[in-house]
Amino acid sequence: MPKITLNGITVDFPFQPYRCQEEYMTKVLECLQKKVNGILESPTGTGKTLCLLCATLAWREHFKDTISARKIAQRMSGVELFPDRPMSSWGDAAKDAEIPAYYTDVPKIIYASRTHSQLTQVISELKSTVYRPKVCVLGSREQLCINPEVKRQESNHMQIHMCRMKVMARTCHFYNNVEEKSTEKELTNSILDIEDLVKNGNKHRVCPYYLSRSLKQQADIIFMPYNYLLDSKSRRAHNLDLKGTVVILDEAHNVEKLCEESSSFDLTPYDLASAMDAINVVLEEQAKVVQQNEIHAEFNMEFASSGLSMELEDIAKIKRILLQLENAIDAVQLPDNGNGVTKEGSYIFDLFAEAQITFQTKTSLLESLEQIEQFLSGRTGIFTNIAGLHKLSDIIQIVFSIDPPEGTSSFMPVQSISKYYKVHIHMDTSNQKKKQRTDLWSSSVTKKEGKVLSYWCFSPGYSMHELVRQGVRTIILTSGTLSPLSSFTMEMQIPFPVCLENPHVIDKHQIWVGIIPKGPDGGLLSSTYEKRFSVECLSSLGKTIGNLVRIIPHGLLVFFPSYPVMDKSLEYWREHDFAKRIEEVKPMFVEPRNKGTFTEIMDAYYDKIVCPKSSGATFLAVCRGKASEGLDFADMNGRGVVITGLPFPPRMEPRVVLKMQFLDEMKRQGSGAQFLSGREWYRQQASRAVNQAIGRVIRHRQDYGAIFLCDHRFVNNDVRSQLPSWVRPYVKIYNNFGHAVREVSQFFRIAQKIMPPPPTRSSCPSTICEEDPTSSTSSGQPLSWTKAKNLDDHVPSLKRKRMGLLGDGATSLCVEYDQELIASRRQPIGLLDALEHNEKSSEGTEDDRLPGEEKAKRLSTLSLQYEKRLTDEQKGGRKKIKIVNNLQADKVADPAEPKKTRATLFIATVKQALSQLHYDLFSKALQQYKRTDDFQAMLSQMSSLFMEDQKKHILLREFYQFVRPQHKKQFDEACCSLTGVGCGYKPEHSLLREEREVLAKKAGEKQCLPKTTFSEGSSSQLNSQLHLNKGGSHLISGLNKTDC
Repeated sequence: MPKITLNGITVDFPFQPYRCQEEYMTKVLECLQKKVNGILESPTGTGKTLCLLCATLAWREHFKDTISARKIAQRMSGVELFPDRPMSSWGDAAKDAEIPAYYTDVPKIIYASRTHSQLTQVISELKSTVYRPKVCVLGSREQLCINPEVKRQESNHMQIHMCRMKVMARTCHFYNNVEEKSTEKELTNSILDIEDLVKNGNKHRVCPYYLSRSLKQQADIIFMPYNYLLDSKSRRAHNLDLKGTVVILDEAHNVEKLCEESSSFDLTPYDLASAMDAINVVLEEQAKVVQQNEIHAEFNMEFASSGLSMELEDIAKIKRILLQLENAIDAVQLPDNGNGVTKEGSYIFDLFAEAQITFQTKTSLLESLEQIEQFLSGRTGIFTNIAGLHKLSDIIQIVFSIDPPEGTSSFMPVQSISKYYKVHIHMDTSNQKKKQRTDLWSSSVTKKEGKVLSYWCFSPGYSMHELVRQGVRTIILTSGTLSPLSSFTMEMQIPFPVCLENPHVIDKHQIWVGIIPKGPDGGLLSSTYEKRFSVECLSSLGKTIGNLVRIIPHGLLVFFPSYPVMDKSLEYWREHDFAKRIEEVKPMFVEPRNKGTFTEIMDAYYDKIVCPKSSGATFLAVCRGKASEGLDFADMNGRGVVITGLPFPPRMEPRVVLKMQFLDEMKRQGSGAQFLSGREWYRQQASRAVNQAIGRVIRHRQDYGAIFLCDHRFVNNDVRSQLPSWVRPYVKIYNNFGHAVREVSQFFRIAQKIMPPPPTRSSCPSTICEEDPTSSTSSGQPLSWTKAKNLDDHVPSLKRKRMGLLGDGATSLCVEYDQELIASRRQPIGLLDALEHNEKSSEGTEDDRLPGEEKAKRLSTLSLQYEKRLTDEQKGGRKKIKIVNNLQADKVADPAEPKKTRATLFIATVKQALSQLHYDLFSKALQQYKRTDDFQAMLSQMSSLFMEDQKKHILLREFYQFVRPQHKKQFDEACCSLTGVGCGYKPEHSLLREEREVLAKKAGEKQCLPKTTFSEGSSSQLNSQLHLNKGGSHLISGLNKTDC
C-alpha cells in the first residue's frame, strides 16, 4: 500500500490518494498535533472515512513511536542507537514535553456517527486498511442482548431492568462467561461490528453487551452512536472517560440538533399519570405485605417480603412529590390566546422546588425511582408500564446535570441555565390525554385538560462545552454537508481553528445541476405555504416528474419538504392520473413514516432497479427523513435527485419561534458576530436539509447523476449561495422546461458513453421483475425453487402463494421466488444432511399455503404506508406463476412434502444424532409438552439437547414443526437468539388449524386476479432525440398518452 508523508507523519493509505484526500488528512493531522478542534467538510464519495481512519491511526502510531524513542534515549544516555539515523528524526513529537512516559497514556480515539449502520460501514472501511488497532463498538441491550428471556420483554426499559437483575443475581450464563472469554484472541484482536459481536456472542456463549464494555478498557479506537457521547445520561451509563481522548463526530450535520434534544424534555400529563399509576401498583402491593406481616407477627410466623426494600412511607412520599409537581404545573396561568407561557430557564428550579425536587434531594429520589423500576420489572404476571417513571428519572438527571461545587449547600446555576434554556408551558393537545384517576389521592385538577411542561435547550454549545469540560484533547466534526461553515461554528460556541471545505473528486461531465422554476405546462413550481397545495403547483409538479422519469435512467429520488406535502401530492396525482403515468415508466416506492417497514421498501426498490426488464424505479422521500440521511443511492440506485421545495421548519411551532427569539436576543446582547440571527438560522435549516438530500446522488469517484431544484425560490442568489461548494459551479437556471430536458438527456447520453458501467448484482428476484417466460430455462441448467434470500420474510407483498397442487409428476403450479442456477446438484449424505437440505428448500412451508396472503400489500405506489387507502380494484403485487412439468422427485426435497413424512424424517435424524440416553430425554420432553403445553420447560429441555454442538442447531430449528401455534412466535425468537437463525415464522403460523382451514376455504372461492402486464411501448424509456421534439410544444401540454 502507498505510504505518504504528511506533516512529518507517515500514513499508510490503501491507494494513491487524490489531492483533496491529502488535503483532508493534512487538516486532520494538524488538529491532532496542535491539540485544537477542527470542522471539515468533504463531499460524500471523496473517501473522508478512510482518510479520517488512516490519518488518526497513523498519528497514534507515531505518538507511540515517540514514547519508544524517549524511553530508548533515556536508556542510551545520549548515545545514538543507529549512527545513520539520529533519534531526533524518530518523530518531531519526541521533543514535546507533553508526551507521556507510558503507552497506556496514548490518547484513545472515539469515533462517533449517527447510527450503527453508518458505524458498520466505517468498520468495514477500517478492515480495508493495514491498521489493526484494538477495536470496541458500543451498543444498547436491545441490539446486543442474546438472552432469550430478556429479549422477550415488552419494552426497552423492562429489558434493561431484567438484565440488571440477572447480572446482580448472576443468573445470566452469557454474562457469567464475560470475564473468562474477554481474553480470547478471536474476540479481542478481531475488528468486530455490531453484527459480528452478536454472532461471536452466540458462538462463544458470551454476552455481547457486557463484552463490549469489557473490551472498551483496552481499545485503541471506540465506535459509538454520537448520542452516547453527547447525552450526559448515556455518558454516565456507559462510564465513558473522555479525558485526553480524540473525539471524531462523523455525519456531524445532525450534531447541532442532537445536542439540543439530548438536553431538553417535554413532560406531558400522560407521563405523570403513567408514573402515578406505577407508584399506585407498588403502594398497593407493599400495603398488602405490611398488612400480612402484622398478622404474621401475632402468630410468630415468618415475615413475607415483596422484594422491595422500601418503607411504605417512602413510596407515599414519592407519590406526594408527583402530585405536587402536577399541581405546580397546573397552577401556572396561561394566556387566553392558547399560545402557552414562556419563562427563563432558571424557573425550572423554582417549579421543581415546589415539589421538593432539589439538588439536595435528587440523589435519594433517583435511587428510590430506580428501586421501584427494578421491582416492577422483576414482577411476574401483569405488565406494568414503567415508561413514565423512567422518563421522570431522565428529566431529573437533565435538570440537575451540573453538580454543585463541593462544600456549597445552596448552588443555583441560574446564569448558565437562563442563558441556554427556556421553560415553556402550554395546553396538552396530543391524543394521549391525562388518565382519569379515581383513587383517594387524585387531585381535583385531573378533570381539567392537562398542561405540558417543556424545558428546551437552544444552544448546542451547551453540550459542546460539557465535552470540553471533560478534558477532551481534540474534537473533529466532519460531514459531507456542513456548509456554510461559519454559521456552524457559531452554533457550536467553541473555537474551531482548523476548517476545510473540500471540492469533489468528480469531473464536470459527471454532474448536471438545473434550477427549474416552471413545469412543462408553464405553471410555477413552488413549495411556499400559500401555494404548495394549489392545483397549479400540484399539477405542474406531477407533469414535471412525469417527464423526468422518462429521461432519467434507472433510479430517481424525489424529495418533498414534509410528509403532509408528500401525502397531498400523491393524493392529487392519484386522482388525476399523474401517478399512473409515472408508474407506467418507473414504479413509485414511498418512504414510510415508521421505521418498521422501511427496510423492506428499500429492498424492493433496489431489486426493481437491477431488474433487466425494468426501466428503473422512483423513490419518494422527505427531506430530514431516513432516506435523506446516510442511505446509499450509488450508481443505478440514484441517477437523479429532484428537490421539490425548501424544507423550512414549521414557522409557528413554539420551539422554532423561541429558538429564533433566543438567537436574536444573543446577537443583541453584544455577542455580535458570534451568533446567527434567528432569520439566518431559519434559512439555513432548510438549506442544510436540501444539501443533505442532494448528497444522495454522487456517492463515489465513478458515479454520475443529475440534480433538479424544482422550486422558483432557488433562482434567488441568497438561496443558491447556501448550496454545497462542489455543486455551485455547475448550477444553471432553465426558464424553459424543454431546454432542461434536452440538456439533461444529452448529459446522460455522454455520461453513459464515457463512464465505466457500475458492477451489477448477479441475480434479480423474479417477484419484483416481470421476466421473459423463456429466459428462465434458456440456459438449460436445472432450477431450484428456494427461498428468496429471506426477502419473503419481511416483504408482505412478495410472500409465497402456494396452492398445494404439487402432485406426483403431474403438471404443477409454482410461484417463482428466486431461481438460482445450479450446475450440479449434490445428493444429501446422511439424514442430518438431508434434513438441512430439506430445511433450506422448504423452510417456512408449514402452514404456508394460506391463500389469505393473496392480499398483496403493494410496495410501489404509496408503499405499505398508503396501502389502507388503496381500493380493492387496484392491482396487487405482481407474482409470476409458471407451469412446470414433470418435476423429478430425486432432484430436490418437495416443498409441499407431507407433514407426516417430514416429521418422520426429523425423528429418525434426531435418533441418529443423539445418544440413546439423550434420545429418551427428547422423547419424554416431546410427550410432556404435548400433554402439558408447558413451553418454557420444553424450550429448556430442547436447547440443552441441541445447543452444545453447532451441527445440531438445525435440529432445534426443525423442531418448530412440533410447536403449538400459540408458541411458534416465541420459539422462532428463541431460535434466532440461540442459533442466529430463525425458523421462518409468519403470523399465520400462530393460527389454529380450524382457522387456517376456514381462511383457505374462503380464499379458494375467490378467483385469481389476472396478471398485470404492460405493453413494450409503455415501459420503454423515452428516446430524447425522437420524442422530445427538442423541447417543443407538446411538453407544455402534458404527457402524450401514446408515449406514457
